[in-house]
Amino acid sequence: MFPEPGQKFVSCHDCIEKSCAVSKLGSHELALLNENSREREFKAGEVILHEGSLTSHIIYLKSGLVKEYLKVPNQKEQILQIVKSLSYLGLPSLFGDRVNNYSYAAMTDIRVCYIDMNVFQTFIRENGNFAFEILVSISRDSLNNFHRVMSQSQKKAYGKVADALQYFSQYVYESDSFVLPFTRQEFADLIGISRESATRVLTHFHQEGILKVDLKHITILQSGKLSNIGIHG
Repeated sequence: MFPEPGQKFVSCHDCIEKSCAVSKLGSHELALLNENSREREFKAGEVILHEGSLTSHIIYLKSGLVKEYLKVPNQKEQILQIVKSLSYLGLPSLFGDRVNNYSYAAMTDIRVCYIDMNVFQTFIRENGNFAFEILVSISRDSLNNFHRVMSQSQKKAYGKVADALQYFSQYVYESDSFVLPFTRQEFADLIGISRESATRVLTHFHQEGILKVDLKHITILQSGKLSNIGIHG
């Protein structure tokens, strides 16, 4: 069964927000997908998936931003990554085990598509091009997260903040001007430093003219200098 609240019927054939994998499906497969998927909206702050819950559907993020996170022993959140639109949530749990290993929550108002897991697995078994695109997606995300975590672990506060700002600029928003979609505490949790340290570094970057900080609005003014700080950490 699909989640009931806010569900909508959509046409997969006419959808302009298809994933690269779905674009490889034929008309019969798209019709099957259309019969076995539902769209739902979430408000910012709502939890989409809980860590430890059973995997029942594939969830495709059509629009908005989602945070992937874990609850660490002191009950704080450890944000692992920001997932942007046109991405699948929790795919490793589909192949690794039936339990979701991470939690996912909306950072902005979002739209997702719930897809029947059995239908999704059928596409993987029977459509090589679809399976290839899913494999590319999983591999790309895994490598990006690995390199980001390894880079962060070897740097101090200035390098970590610089890296995070470039992550938002280049990967999440693809712009030098953007709005951080969360609090300073969540920003600090993402990069593994204290809120005070994150605020101090942002203030320093602002005073040095490297970027402009206006509450949550960030404008990178000297991308080369910020990149250099990120490299040398």
